[in-house]
Formats: sequence, structure tokens, C-alpha cells
Amino acid sequence: MARYDTIGRGYAKRRREDLEIKQRIEDALGGARTVVNVGAGAGSYEPANRHVIAVEPSGVMAAQRPPDRPAIRGVATALPLHDASVDAAMSVLSLHHWYPDAEGGIREMCRVARHAIVLLTVDAEVCGQMWLMADYLTEVRDMDLEIFPAIDTLVGWLDRPAEVHTLPVARDTSDHTLMSFWAHPERVLDPDARAATSGFARQPDEVVDRVVADVGRDLESGVWEARHGHLRQLQAFDAGLRLICARAR
Repeated sequence: MARYDTIGRGYAKRRREDLEIKQRIEDALGGARTVVNVGAGAGSYEPANRHVIAVEPSGVMAAQRPPDRPAIRGVATALPLHDASVDAAMSVLSLHHWYPDAEGGIREMCRVARHAIVLLTVDAEVCGQMWLMADYLTEVRDMDLEIFPAIDTLVGWLDRPAEVHTLPVARDTSDHTLMSFWAHPERVLDPDARAATSGFARQPDEVVDRVVADVGRDLESGVWEARHGHLRQLQAFDAGLRLICARAR
């Protein structure tokens, strides 16, 4: 059973497109008219003005897509497309769910895309330094270091020149990834906010209960503010979000 058949419920409500990130992805796709979105989920960040082929293994996630944007059931390592059959291939925060064969998925994207490959992913080394992962949710920090391909490794798998861009996460972003918690520790106490992140959703109850109790205690006592309150003054923060853009010469 696809992982998101278990943990994907409610994603479309909390994981709404961040307009700045959406524009960066649009720019990276360049002049592509046909795009395959690998691990397409509920459809966030898919360009509306291009022909998109959405590939998604989870029926729960696919059911949250707009009625006019259906998805094909499939997996990254065996894309149901011919060689060089689309202008571009994209993946939005999906690569870590291809573990342990993310390389196979990248090779497939290279196989089917004639021109651009656009990857929105996470630098787990940087993300692991955020207060939530460093001080409380160390299990996710350690898991992410294993399942997220390192940025240099990803670039090495691509068959065309690539650029890597840092995307700071805005404090008011509408896409409530785990990285968006950097200035909102109260979200740790919100079951719906936690459920919309794969990091929390993949942890056993005892880990989640411990983290909620610890963050709640430190918020009430003022410990969190003393250590990290300065973050509330920032408008954006580098939590590890990276955009990789590769184009054939």
C-alpha cells in the first residue's frame, strides 16, 4: 500500500501552494509545454498553463486532486512514459518517499524529459539544524539524513547541467511543511498541523507524545522563547528547502 494511503489524508487543506515557490518552479520549467509531475500528490505547484501528466501511487492523495486534473497511478522508478516524451519532469518534496531507490526515480525523470528537470527537495543537513529537529524531533532529523539524497548526490545523478537554489521559507507561507514550523512552535501542539507533515505522521505515538509534551512545557515556561524567540522577528528562514534546476544543453 502506498505510504500516503495511510498518512496523506487532509494534505490538501494544510499544504496549500506558496506563491513565491510556485513562481520559482514555473520559472525553472522555462518554455516546457508538456510536464510530468512525479509523486504528484494533491496537485500543488502544478502549472495550470501547461499540459501536466500527474503520476501518483496513492489513491488517497489522488482523490484530493481537482476533478479536472486526474493522476495516473504509478511510481517514480517506472514512469509510464516513453523515452523523451515530455518537455520537462518535476518533483515537489517527493524524493524522500522514493527511498531506497531515489536514484532510480531520477534516472527515470532523465529518461522521459527532453529538456528541463525541476526538483524541489530538502537539504537534510541544514533542516536538521532547525530547533524542532535539533532539540526535540531528533528521530526525524536522523531519518531525513538517511532518506533525503544529499544535494551533491542528486546533482551527480542528473544527466544534464544543474543549478541549486536556496529557497528561504517565509514565516507566513501557506504551505505548512515541517520546515514552516520554524517560527510557529505552537503548530507542534496542533494535531491537524502535525498530520499534514510526513515527518510527524511517520513517527510512533510515543515519539509524537514526547515531542508535544516537551514543546508544550517549554512554551509555557518560556524556555522556548529564551532559546529561539528571536526567530519570531524574521520574515524568512533557511530551513533547508532547495530548488534544483537542470536543463539539457
